[in-house]
Amino acid sequence: MPIPLNDRQSQVLRATVQRYIATAEPVGSEVLVKEYNLSVSSATIRNAMGFLEKAGLLYQPHVSAGRIPSDSGYRIYVDRLLQLDYPTPTALPRQLDQILADRLSDTWSLEAILQGAAKILATLSGYITLITLPLTRTTHLRHVQLVAVERDRVMLIVVTDNYETQSMMFHLPPLKETPPEADWFERELQILSNFLNEQLQGQSLSQIDQLDWQDLDIAFDRYGSLLQDVLLDLQRRLSQRGGLSQWVMSGVAEVLRQPEFMEMGQLQMILQVLEGEPQQVVPLLFEPGGTDRRVNLWIGSENPLEPMRGCSMVSSTYSWGKDSIGSIGVVGPTRMAYDNTIALVEATAEYLSSMLAQGSAFSG
Repeated sequence: MPIPLNDRQSQVLRATVQRYIATAEPVGSEVLVKEYNLSVSSATIRNAMGFLEKAGLLYQPHVSAGRIPSDSGYRIYVDRLLQLDYPTPTALPRQLDQILADRLSDTWSLEAILQGAAKILATLSGYITLITLPLTRTTHLRHVQLVAVERDRVMLIVVTDNYETQSMMFHLPPLKETPPEADWFERELQILSNFLNEQLQGQSLSQIDQLDWQDLDIAFDRYGSLLQDVLLDLQRRLSQRGGLSQWVMSGVAEVLRQPEFMEMGQLQMILQVLEGEPQQVVPLLFEPGGTDRRVNLWIGSENPLEPMRGCSMVSSTYSWGKDSIGSIGVVGPTRMAYDNTIALVEATAEYLSSMLAQGSAFSG
């Protein structure tokens, strides 16, 4: 359930996050009074910070220290409070557009373009940048079928346009009342199979999560969320088989300047995952992470990969036509400049998609 915040509490959370991002130092109420135009007393701010701490959005690293944002605090800041600045362009994204155009417009190799874009994005953001090489071929769906295995178990069978077959099993929640007709289950699965084929036949993997479930009758509600999860899991599985584990990476030197990574042990754990287990990281670059924008975002403990829970990851996809064929990711501390980073990642994705649309990236 979302944590309700009044205007004062929202202002204090926003100011605390911004101050901590800028300084990496715990934030006290006196600093907020002096540096931010909140028009209230230090006591009022302390009360608001106390509420935010009890709500789990701020915490004190030491008893005598100020507060710093928790992962939940950063999440509310990004999802609800960053909207106040967005989509007003900042200096860095405008600078990125110009630099990308100046340095890469005459580059004729796609891999060189991606390497150049990764280096530029890492330099401007100050974080590690990953850009996956594009799919060599976009897989499209030819046929989808749901088959009853048992009364509460169903097999999803998918045939792709190169006639490769994939299957996945999943369990259904029990019904409160079983319909009297003996063949009701098979008939429901056939209706669902017809719906899925109508929606997905000929579509690419990147469009699996765009089904319009409102077209289904309310009687099929119990299938909706389950099928979405199963189809997204299938999307990740097939994407991994498509060569998405290859990427270019830049920015290790830049991220070493962040105080969180002064201890090499923390950075080494992250690099071990990025360099040694890309098949686990790549699906996260394509998986929605909780924002309403064109980016995916994992903040700290939200990341399913334990070694990555001390950092945040912002990503977006770049496209060729209607198909998302690659992803751009930025990995940095949870104390990330989210406004600039999100805008930089979006700008890079738009630039690469534009280059691919022009066809120049495939001429060499």
